[in-house]
Amino acid sequence: MKITMVQFKPRVGEIDRNFEAAEIFIRQVKGSDVAILPELWTTGYFPKPLENYAEKNAERTSNFISKLSKELNMNIVAGSIIAEVESKFYNRCLVSDRRGKIIATYDKTHLFTLSGEDKIFTAGDKIVTFEIDGVKCGVAICYDLRFPEFIRKIALQGVEILFIPAEWNLFRLAPRQILTKARAIENQIFVVFVNSAGHSEIINPLGTVLCETGINEQNFTLQISLEKRKEIIQSMNLLADRNLAVDNL
Repeated sequence: MKITMVQFKPRVGEIDRNFEAAEIFIRQVKGSDVAILPELWTTGYFPKPLENYAEKNAERTSNFISKLSKELNMNIVAGSIIAEVESKFYNRCLVSDRRGKIIATYDKTHLFTLSGEDKIFTAGDKIVTFEIDGVKCGVAICYDLRFPEFIRKIALQGVEILFIPAEWNLFRLAPRQILTKARAIENQIFVVFVNSAGHSEIINPLGTVLCETGINEQNFTLQISLEKRKEIIQSMNLLADRNLAVDNL
C-alpha cells in the first residue's frame, strides 16, 4: 500500500486558504493509495470561539474529500476538523474511499486538558475501524496516542494500520517518538503519524521508523509491505499469547 503523509501547516482561522492548500498537496500525490492530513487542518489549532469556525455536521469536509477521492481514485484520511452537531463540538476525523463514499467518522476520545480541549469539545465514545482496499485500519487523534489501553482495543479489532493525525508540539517530541514506536511494537501494527508541526513518521510492527519528515511543509509517500507484517506475526504473535486470565485479577 502506498501511503502519503500530507504535512502542511494550516493557518489559524483561515479556512478557505487551508482548504485550497490541502487540495494542492493532495493533487500532487495522485497515484497514492491513501493520503492522510493532520489534526484540525481546516482551521489550525484552534481558533475561538469555535462556533465561528465549526462545520455544521462536517458537511464541507465531507463534500471536499468525497469529490477529491472519486476524482483522484484515492482513499483520504481527512485528519480532523471542528464539527458541530446539535450544538456540540467534536474534533472529528472523516475517511473517504476511492468511490468518494464516507466510510468512517471518528471523534477524538481523549481531550487534551492542558490546552483546554475538554472545556469546549465533546469527547467521542467509540472505537472506529474501516477498510481501505481490503485492509482493516483504525484511527486515533493526537493525544489518544498516550493511552495504550485505548490503542490496544483498536488493535484487537484486527487492524493492520493505525492512522494518527496530530498537532503535537515539538517540545514534547521525544516522548511522542517513544510512544509511536511502543504502540506499533506492542500491537504489531503499522503506525502512520501525521503532524502539522513536523516529524511525521511511518513505523512498522517491529518499531522501526521507515520514514520521518522534517519540519517543513511537504508530502512524503512510502510503500509499505503488509506481507512483512504477516511474517512478523507468524514468528511471534503477541496478541494471541495474551493471558486473558489476568483481566479478572
